Amino acid sequence: MIEARRAQLSFAEGLINEEVTDLWEEWMRPADQVLDDDQLLTTVYEALAKRSPKSRTRGRRGTPAEVVLRLLLLKHVRNWSYEVVEREVRANLVYRSFTRVGGGKVPDDTVMNKWALALGPEVIENLHKRVVAIAQEKKIVEGRKMRIDTTVVETNIHYPTDSSLLGDGVRVLTRAMKRIAAIVGDAGAKLRDRSRSVRYRLLEIGRAARSKGGAGKERLQQGYEKLLSSVSRVVGQAKCFSREIATGVKTSRDVFKQAALEGLRKELDTMAPRVKQVMQQARARVLGGDTHVPKKLVSIFEPGTEVIRKGKASKPTEFGKMVKIQEGENQIITSFEVYEERPYDSALLIPAIESHEEQLGCTPRLVAGDAAFYSAANEKEAHEKGVKRVCVPNRSTKSAERKREQKKRWFKQGQKWRTGCEGRISVLKRRHGLRRCLYKGSAGMNRWVGLGVIADNLHHIGAVLAERKN
Repeated sequence: MIEARRAQLSFAEGLINEEVTDLWEEWMRPADQVLDDDQLLTTVYEALAKRSPKSRTRGRRGTPAEVVLRLLLLKHVRNWSYEVVEREVRANLVYRSFTRVGGGKVPDDTVMNKWALALGPEVIENLHKRVVAIAQEKKIVEGRKMRIDTTVVETNIHYPTDSSLLGDGVRVLTRAMKRIAAIVGDAGAKLRDRSRSVRYRLLEIGRAARSKGGAGKERLQQGYEKLLSSVSRVVGQAKCFSREIATGVKTSRDVFKQAALEGLRKELDTMAPRVKQVMQQARARVLGGDTHVPKKLVSIFEPGTEVIRKGKASKPTEFGKMVKIQEGENQIITSFEVYEERPYDSALLIPAIESHEEQLGCTPRLVAGDAAFYSAANEKEAHEKGVKRVCVPNRSTKSAERKREQKKRWFKQGQKWRTGCEGRISVLKRRHGLRRCLYKGSAGMNRWVGLGVIADNLHHIGAVLAERKN
């Protein structure tokens, strides 16, 4: 049975809370009051209640919604894993008090992971909007200024090469077929394990790739030809296994084993086309010399991962998703968005202003961004919407009037304020884990970024309110 709030604290818990109250960090007390908001708790309660039709009224008492929200946000505030959250909250009286666990049992890490899955991207977005609304109610953000920037949040994949992706595909397909063979026995086609020969081919390719000259290139092509031949046979066998399960050749009388077979067939049907796509990429690149393959697959586990170049000297190529971050006053992130396909930055400025107006109910007086967001049409439309100062530089202008405009004091101050976006993104990545997403899939990326942004906003709201009090 789901509850929104914990029942009344016991006498012992009250004494413990009183003893540790002066050990709380400065931002925690105001943040604690923000998290007491009824609308936030209702949003989490409704999301948890949807997991089962009668979870509101029947069953054992579950973890209250306020504890769920606080534990998930504490994870992203500290950039911990679920295992570390469980251990730290169990051992720390301050965290027990902040998360409202009190003297009760701390939920295990697997349960917390299920909570995160229950709070989908839409719920996370609603929570973020409410936190920004609370910041506006407390006069922390007014909406007079807006700055915008983009960054890349990497997916949790290894550095992709065609040979390593083919090796991943063979490993996954062979593992699934072994499980099928263990269930059905000798029925249907027999499994031939080619994992060892594929590993040998991968080692050959690795050695050939390290050698320079024409001989090394020739050995590389020969190694790929052998590897592709072996992988093609594994994919063909996987399709055969899937077909035999579908037609009933490979079957089990046990209901649970049959369900396992159907799940394994689904895995084969999902992975086989991805491995086939990697084979086509490898043929085009290594054997055909075409290095610009459209919609290139860089992970068979995270197929939505994009190859993104941002022009960084330290990391010229990143593998993940483009994320837009826009902020108001006091470093409050008023809006974020994860893009399925990387857009041009210049196409994001006007939608960002519209999002600002929708969230805060006013048009910003100043809009700041880097040169990638500039276009004459953007500047004109922003002025038409009521933005007084559009502080987005045009680096390639030859107009003397435009150059004088960009040297004015207000423009330089706006650009100086804009550069704070770079530091803010760095904080999001270092402190809240937005360097790499550890959740899976597109929905997982949205949840990871959303929870990190909410945690950062919560930290800043608490810090600003604590500073005002002092």
